[in-house]
Amino acid sequence: MNGTLNKVMLIGHLGDDVKMHYFDGGNCIGRFSLATNEIYINKTTNEKITSTEWHNLVVRNKAAEICEKYLSKGDKIYIEGRIKSRQWQTEDGTTKHTTEIQVTEFTFLSTKKDTENNKQNATSESPKNTNFDPENNDLPINDLPF
Repeated sequence: MNGTLNKVMLIGHLGDDVKMHYFDGGNCIGRFSLATNEIYINKTTNEKITSTEWHNLVVRNKAAEICEKYLSKGDKIYIEGRIKSRQWQTEDGTTKHTTEIQVTEFTFLSTKKDTENNKQNATSESPKNTNFDPENNDLPINDLPF
């Protein structure tokens, strides 16, 4: 096999809200950090250890606008993308390096807005009547019409 593969799949929580940057011509990018956790038990101390890895994510154009609209700090997301390293010179001449995940696909797993809506619905809902045919209230619940 002569080909190569640069593919990343992550599930994690946003470390901050999406930061947008707009360019001339209408293009834009969104940047945010994603935390992934590994939990394990230290065999010598039996202590539960949580190790967090931070990833710098970049989304572009329409995807960036969708992420900015619906995501906020703490939300859980699944992403697919590729690793991209880049470097640049600061104003004082220092060379900086970074490694980013260029996001190509994403799925929102849970958002704070969903969680808040679910809490509001759970507290404001009255008990639901599961009998959908009010005229046949005398039938047993497990009685099927066929």
